[in-house]
Amino acid sequence: MTGQGAGGFAGFADWYATAAPRLLLTLRAVVGDDGLAEEATAEAFARAYARWPAVSAMASPGGWVYVVALNQVRSWTRRRRLERRYAERERAGLAGREPVTAPAEVDDALWSAVRELPPRARTAVALRYLADLSEEDVARLMGVTRGTVAATLHRARTSLAAVLRDEYEENR
Repeated sequence: MTGQGAGGFAGFADWYATAAPRLLLTLRAVVGDDGLAEEATAEAFARAYARWPAVSAMASPGGWVYVVALNQVRSWTRRRRLERRYAERERAGLAGREPVTAPAEVDDALWSAVRELPPRARTAVALRYLADLSEEDVARLMGVTRGTVAATLHRARTSLAAVLRDEYEENR
């Protein structure tokens, strides 16, 4: 089943034609959301197609595609729930807060140094200082603990201070 045919991997089209409607029907019953069921089905079969030589050799390709689809549903459901909670907290938190205004001038040296930080530090700095989010919110968005955010921000500030100090001394 691993050879390629004219329209893709041999056997995939037949398997898809049989398995996809059943998976879609099952997911619709499980999640109660036609759109989410269709997206998860499409994603699961796209992943199966991308890995077809390995998937077709499995004892149960159908079982594999069900696991992938259900994991997609869980992931998207979890993300929607987090986004909804975050939006609710933001609405509640912004009720008595002054809007955050962007700085009038952007310090090119500072943002150039920020761009050189490792990705996690750069993300933490942007969320904390540009988006004006609390460390707790940054942690939730990044999927890490608050302590990790605090440590990351500390290291980032230390690194930025050293880089900016060196640049300042060079330009004196």
